[in-house]
Amino acid sequence: MDLPRGLVVAWALSLWPGFTDTFNMDTRKPRVIPGSRTAFFGYTVQQHDISGNKWLVVGAPLETNGYQKTGDVYKCPVIHGNCTKLNLGRVTLSNVSERKDNMRLGLSLATNPKDNSFLACSPLWSHECGSSYYTTGMCSRVNSNFRFSKTVAPALQRCQTYMDIVIVLDGSNSIYPWVEVQHFLINILKKFYIGPGQIQVGVVQYGEDVVHEFHLNDYRSVKDVVEAASHIEQRGGTETRTAFGIEFARSEAFQKGGRKGAKKVMIVITDGESHDSPDLEKVIQQSERDNVTRYAVAVLGYYNRRGINPETFLNEIKYIASDPDDKHFFNVTDEAALKDIVDALGDRIFSLEGTNKNETSFGLEMSQTGFSSHVVEDGVLLGAVGAYDWNGAVLKETSAGKVIPLRESYLKEFPEELKNHGAYLGYTVTSVVSSRQGRVYVAGAPRFNHTGKVILFTMHNNRSLTIHQAMRGQQIGSYFGSEITSVDIDGDGVTDVLLVGAPMYFNEGRERGKVYVYELRQNRFVYNGTLKDSHSYQNARFGSSIASVRDLNQDSYNDVVVGAPLEDNHAGAIYIFHGFRGSILKTPKQRITASELATGLQYFGCSIHGQLDLNEDGLIDLAVGALGNAVILWTPPPKCWSEAPEETLS
Repeated sequence: MDLPRGLVVAWALSLWPGFTDTFNMDTRKPRVIPGSRTAFFGYTVQQHDISGNKWLVVGAPLETNGYQKTGDVYKCPVIHGNCTKLNLGRVTLSNVSERKDNMRLGLSLATNPKDNSFLACSPLWSHECGSSYYTTGMCSRVNSNFRFSKTVAPALQRCQTYMDIVIVLDGSNSIYPWVEVQHFLINILKKFYIGPGQIQVGVVQYGEDVVHEFHLNDYRSVKDVVEAASHIEQRGGTETRTAFGIEFARSEAFQKGGRKGAKKVMIVITDGESHDSPDLEKVIQQSERDNVTRYAVAVLGYYNRRGINPETFLNEIKYIASDPDDKHFFNVTDEAALKDIVDALGDRIFSLEGTNKNETSFGLEMSQTGFSSHVVEDGVLLGAVGAYDWNGAVLKETSAGKVIPLRESYLKEFPEELKNHGAYLGYTVTSVVSSRQGRVYVAGAPRFNHTGKVILFTMHNNRSLTIHQAMRGQQIGSYFGSEITSVDIDGDGVTDVLLVGAPMYFNEGRERGKVYVYELRQNRFVYNGTLKDSHSYQNARFGSSIASVRDLNQDSYNDVVVGAPLEDNHAGAIYIFHGFRGSILKTPKQRITASELATGLQYFGCSIHGQLDLNEDGLIDLAVGALGNAVILWTPPPKCWSEAPEETLS
């Protein structure tokens, strides 16, 4: 196999002692890719390789689609040409009443080099359940040709209002006036949370015969259902065949448009004893077998107008209703009084919430899954900072299903007495590999006990965790653990260094930031100092982004780049640190400021990625995000290293 000439020369020259000391990234000819500042184009950047074609994938979490600020992701050619929006913000989930406005699509990106796919997450994606919106978060998997392939949403669960309700109306001649029944029907429908993933309603009317007025899946909004109900006319009939009506609803109405797993609810409204009462026992048994919850309403207008004792009728209606009667049986003096039970009936139906089986207990309603993401061999890790009362969690999605650790799994390091502090576990997620334990997951909780914490853990399919190690921050408010990166210095597949950012670390009157260095010894990471910044007296937030990048200076050791997006009055800067013999040299080799590259750059260094040779010269290049821009920095060929200005910081 022929190697690129630049790579061969770099390797040969790297054998000369001290030669790589002259290395500097080229700051004279960066490629600055412009985008929308209001959309925060550049908030996240990832290099992407598709069959040898190189791209930048750029997140713009405040991008608009139509009238909604959904966020989106762009694909950008690396040499020349314009970026193209992927329109992932238009992806819609079926069977969910979703809210996509301000869902922050592109807030986290994770590429998978094995199949050239990537994941783009919307941690503030919400869906409606009853009167609440649950911000569970959602991610989109995008395949190698930049097309949406599937939704990843492990925290999304069925609403407790996931119900199929069939209303069985007695329309026989004795019902009078019909308009009161119609008003009751409309009022009760207005109380239902009708929509995808929630309640759907069907109506049948019976007398001597039974007819569908509309099926369960005919209408998907309260407005449409109410409009249809307002046009239902009384069909009449000299007989009241209630058993027939119930059986028709059970065997027909729930089948036409009914959904698997939905709670089945039947509401029977009638004003007299049935003419087919001998059939009721069998019909009710079959309804019980099908797990149909039945509410029965006895309208006594016919009896009261004629002075007839309704005892037999009431006993029959109580038999129709599910047990216990005090929750499922209603009676009203006449048709006009139906309006008086609307609220009570609605409340009792909604008291069925929590009856769906085989669902993970909640605690994930506001989880914001996808706040961070990280690809592993068998799936993807997703940070969920809002889970379990904002203590946070890490969820895993695999081809075999999802793994959601129980709240109790975290108690060893996140005790119950500190639950109100809002640790934000999952603010960032990554993994390390040790020769003894294999792959171990890592997650940051930057608000834990106000100083921050990082845990290393193994996740099990029984929803438990084994926490191997925890590291704590030193300073209140420093946001220790908000950024974490593992580094394999020598490329042998085993992690050598774990870097933990505390970008709000306060020093000398400013939020300068700090990056802690932990080195792997045996099976634990041991603290070994911090990386050095420029020692300038300014807000910098050094450590807001930390990227392990492939060998930049061709010395066969992988390197690290750290972002300080608030340096130079929010223009931003990045620092390049070289790897060497199993560790990171703590003094930066090069500091690159935004002002060196182009005028007007802001928050340069908010995101960094460097895994690919983008211009086919055999050398790794850097992608750096800024507010409204993505910047590509080229590694110069080795012959230029000695010509580049020396910018090493001591």
